[in-house]
Amino acid sequence: MPTITVLPHAEYCPEGDVIEAPAGTSICEALLDNGIAIEHACEMSCACTTCHVVVREGYESLGEMDEAEEDLLDRAWGLEPTSRLSCQAILSDRDVTIEIPKYSINHAKEQHG
Repeated sequence: MPTITVLPHAEYCPEGDVIEAPAGTSICEALLDNGIAIEHACEMSCACTTCHVVVREGYESLGEMDEAEEDLLDRAWGLEPTSRLSCQAILSDRDVTIEIPKYSINHAKEQHG
């Protein structure tokens, strides 16, 4: 089972974390399932950029990016060449390291339960 190393983020994961998730799971689902409450204002429907992450290691192992995700990422804060929407980034059998950007374009935090 692949692991996701989450680099420290002051709000979502202050100490950083290493979590496991089955291949075929999105990074967003894996984070939420492991108590890391990343924003996902569109409920993981690829309609916003609040779940944007930067993949520091293992980018090439993730499922391929489609045109909808590419178009949305253009609006993400802190866009980098290895940026992905975590709701669309599907794990394979390789480990990844991610960084959650400091900001998102969502000014009002969503409350998901």
